[in-house]
This record gives sequence, C-alpha cells and structure tokens, in this order.
Amino acid sequence: MRESGGRFIAIEGIDGSGTTLQTRALAHWLRQRGHEVHETREPSGGAIGRLIRERLHVDAEPIDPAALALLFAADRLEHIAHEIDPARRRGCVVVSDRYLLSSLAYQSLDCDLDWVRAINHAAPAPDLYVFLRVPAEVAFARVQRRAAEGAAVSERFDALELQRRVARLYDAARERGDLGEIVVLDGTLPPDQVTAQIGEVCAQRGL
Repeated sequence: MRESGGRFIAIEGIDGSGTTLQTRALAHWLRQRGHEVHETREPSGGAIGRLIRERLHVDAEPIDPAALALLFAADRLEHIAHEIDPARRRGCVVVSDRYLLSSLAYQSLDCDLDWVRAINHAAPAPDLYVFLRVPAEVAFARVQRRAAEGAAVSERFDALELQRRVARLYDAARERGDLGEIVVLDGTLPPDQVTAQIGEVCAQRGL
C-alpha cells in the first residue's frame, strides 16, 4: 500500500446529482491505484447522524430548522473526531458523500447562511471538494425515477422547487471563497465519464 498522505475529498451536489454513486466509484478508483481508502458519508453512521436521518424522514415529526442545523454541526464534529481524523492519521484517503458544503446549502434554506457557517467554524476544509453540477430538473427526474424503481426516497428535500433553491444556495456557498478548493464537474454526463473526470482531477493532485 503506497503512502496516500491522508487526504480528504468530499463529493457534493444536490439530491439526484450522483454523489453516492461517485463516492463509491472514486473509492474504487483510488483502491485500484494502491491507496488505502476510508469511505464515509454525512449524515454519519453515528448516533447523531442516525437521529438526523430519522428526523428527515417524511413521516417524522417536523423539527425546527435551527435545531436541525445544530444537529448537523454536532454530527460533523463527531464524524471528524471518530472517523475522518483517525483515518487520515492512518494515511487513508477519506472520501465522503457530502460534507460542510451540503449544510451551507440545505440548512440555509431556513437559516442565515453566515450563522450556519459560524456553527460549523470548527470543521476543517477538505483537501478537495468535487461538486457535481446538475440542473434541478434533471436531478429531480433522477430522484423520481429511483422512487418509481422502489428505492427509498424519503427525505424532506426532494421537491423540485426546493431543489432549485438548494442549487442557488450551493452557488452562494461556493462563492464565499472560504471553503478550500472546489472543482465543479458536469454531473449530467454518463456516470463513467464523470468518474473518469474525477479520477483525472485527483491524479493531477498526486493521487
């Protein structure tokens, strides 16, 4: 296993942009190149992350948006302390399906963006964000197709107009310029082409 430098990469985009698929594909690509990889996601698999997933379910009792934003921030700190930092210390490349950029977009639907950034001030920037840009209409159609095929699509953020708002909020968050390196790729391309482009981006950065 060659030295990977303990890098941290986050894959981002609106629901239906392909973040989960590309997180798995990137992890596979990195392993093929000899890296030890820790694949993860947000919300995390920890206790707070599981609570968030329960409260995001469409049948769950509504939760105050500020309380939800604080839960995400708390889950992120736990995620960093118990998964991300230990894996990086072991020399792993950490690949996360979503990270801070998602909070800045989704939680600022109902909360002030500067406040959401402030409650996440202790979360370090990843070495690289890969943002999969997909029009809201395309992403929404993908989510609907998955639901029709029987996939569990149960979170509160899957309405088309909400996705349009989230896409705009992602742009606002990225334009802040305080989140580290963000590479924007065309997420409407065939999945294997997107994976190849992500691999090229990573190879250019020594992975």
